[in-house]
Amino acid sequence: MRIGVNIGGTPPLEEMLATVGSVAEAGLDGVYFNQVFGWDVLTLAALAGRAAPGLEVGTAVVPTYSRHPVALAQQALTVAAATGGRLVLGVGPSHAAVVEQVYGVPAERPVRHLREYLAALLPLLRGESIEFVGETLKSTAAVDVPGTEVPPVLLSALRPAMLELAGSTVDGIVTVWTTAEFIATNIAPRLTAAARAVNRPQPRIAAIVTAAAAADPVRVSRQVAERTAAASDLANYRALLELQALTGVHETAVIGTETAVAAGLRAYASAGVTDLLISLAGDAQDRARTLALLADLRRDLAGPGHHQGSGPEMSK
Repeated sequence: MRIGVNIGGTPPLEEMLATVGSVAEAGLDGVYFNQVFGWDVLTLAALAGRAAPGLEVGTAVVPTYSRHPVALAQQALTVAAATGGRLVLGVGPSHAAVVEQVYGVPAERPVRHLREYLAALLPLLRGESIEFVGETLKSTAAVDVPGTEVPPVLLSALRPAMLELAGSTVDGIVTVWTTAEFIATNIAPRLTAAARAVNRPQPRIAAIVTAAAAADPVRVSRQVAERTAAASDLANYRALLELQALTGVHETAVIGTETAVAAGLRAYASAGVTDLLISLAGDAQDRARTLALLADLRRDLAGPGHHQGSGPEMSK
């Protein structure tokens, strides 16, 4: 299991790059960024990849409704070239309320939208010309970015139809607000079956997990609950919580002593997670403790052959 850090929100640029440096110093595998209404995540990935040449850099995720696949292919291939082929491109449809209110476009039938979007995007990333006409998308195009590696593509997927689409078309998925048990019983089997049905390789499962090895777990848990309260009200996440018999997304966080957090994170490896992306919680001291724990866990999971900077090579 690769272990990296997911950087969310809109902290100052220098603060994010400092976190990237800390992730690299800890010998972890990668750093991912999620797109909100602030920094552009692909630009951040390019900056991070240049600042820390040993790290895999990823997006978790780029919303598809706001970017035409031709534009996304151009930008993703440029970032891949700038980072020496260390980009992992995570994409997803976002939430219907966000898409319709912010971008002013209809967001019905997201699986259909993504199927057509990927039908255009994936060939473009491989350097192929497309002539695509679908129900939601029409494009005749080619993207010429020489000397680049095709980035792995991950799809944000939680429900069965999306998991089946991901398993049959892309390199894996990104999950969030999911327990290890839910991944083991509901996500990994369906995703793997979809990939095997079309003779595709075992897909990657990248799980974003909020975690903290905290001096005061009660305080940090309360902070996480307050910070994530709005996410629990989004329709997609509300449905996901109901399936897991949870009341809020904060209940998926792994917060406690080093021993308790290590055990909680190891459960994700046992569940089939290939890429554990930690959203660091708590104050600066808590985050430093958590990074140190992640470094130890990464070495333990990798075995005696692991050394700092080895993570991205493992993923190629």
